[in-house]
Amino acid sequence: MALAPTGTIVIGCAGAAAVAGVLALYFGALLGIVRSDPTGGMKLVWFVFALMAPFLGCLLWFLVGHRDARHRPGIA
Repeated sequence: MALAPTGTIVIGCAGAAAVAGVLALYFGALLGIVRSDPTGGMKLVWFVFALMAPFLGCLLWFLVGHRDARHRPGIA
């Protein structure tokens, strides 16, 4: 039985770490959207956008939406 080359193991581990990071970003964003202050329309828009475009929607939530929800809690 031959062992896998070291490069293959490193690439496999890096890929697994990248997938775990993207999943953590995705579920963290969905949880953040659900627990955010805005109610009704904007929360639903962010949630649907994060579901339809998982990486881009979650990334934009953390860059734009999360900050906007904190600064203007009374706006829905």
